[in-house]
Amino acid sequence: MRILIAGGQGQLGRAVEAVLAGHDVWAPGHSELDVTDRKQVRDALERRQPDMVIHAAAWTDTAGCEHDPARAMRDNGEAPGWVADACRESGATMVYISSNEVFDGEKRASYVEDDTPNPINAYGRSKLEGELRVRAGLERHCIVRTSWLYGAGRISFPEKILTAARERGALRLVTDEVASPTWTVDLAQAIASLLRKKAFGVFHLTNAGSCSRKEWAEEVVRLAGEKVRVEPATQSEFGAPFRKPQFSALANVNAQRLGITMRPWQEALAEHMKAAVIQGTRS
Repeated sequence: MRILIAGGQGQLGRAVEAVLAGHDVWAPGHSELDVTDRKQVRDALERRQPDMVIHAAAWTDTAGCEHDPARAMRDNGEAPGWVADACRESGATMVYISSNEVFDGEKRASYVEDDTPNPINAYGRSKLEGELRVRAGLERHCIVRTSWLYGAGRISFPEKILTAARERGALRLVTDEVASPTWTVDLAQAIASLLRKKAFGVFHLTNAGSCSRKEWAEEVVRLAGEKVRVEPATQSEFGAPFRKPQFSALANVNAQRLGITMRPWQEALAEHMKAAVIQGTRS
């Protein structure tokens, strides 16, 4: 299968490329393929003729999106629609990576795929727009919602927590933002399973279980063997210029019906820490 991974040099793009190593994969970064350039996208698909496009490119800076909602809508909303249009013209199928932040967090239970999105920040609104444009532009598509990604290829939450813990000796993390930490390696494997099963529709793919940011940080420092105090806080105490859904864990219902499950977030985090974080910081 010929596969194009838009955003191929990001943390998820690299993980997906590794999992799909047996296929003919092109995983360009932004400098090679700017998905916000509609003509460039069309030309790339005409030239490469992929069977599948995995759209992992996104602007994920929540504060940046809030300050520049027009750019957020272009990068996360309009661009996926242009990719979907190009896929339709070239005969390719598409996987669009979306977010738990399309939900408002008011449900207080894990969101299933059929729940109605209601984003409360500019980032979430832009990701929902991307979903809507992919649905409108291409019949054969997968929308994969995930949350709290971390993995090789960037300094993500576990690395940031360890650095802060060693520099400050104490941490403050919020208790009123709850979701599911998701390791890019596990997500990439689940996406590959969807491809093998030729599945279409909306799928929630996260590591199982949920936690607050504080609980996630506590598990990071525990696994690293750090004796660091993690104090509770609330979102309002940090005064951020955006709101985050308070409870946006996702229930992986549709994938489970296909036999695709993901292990608990604690197990995935432990493997990531063993393979990357602890070894890297001690080398």
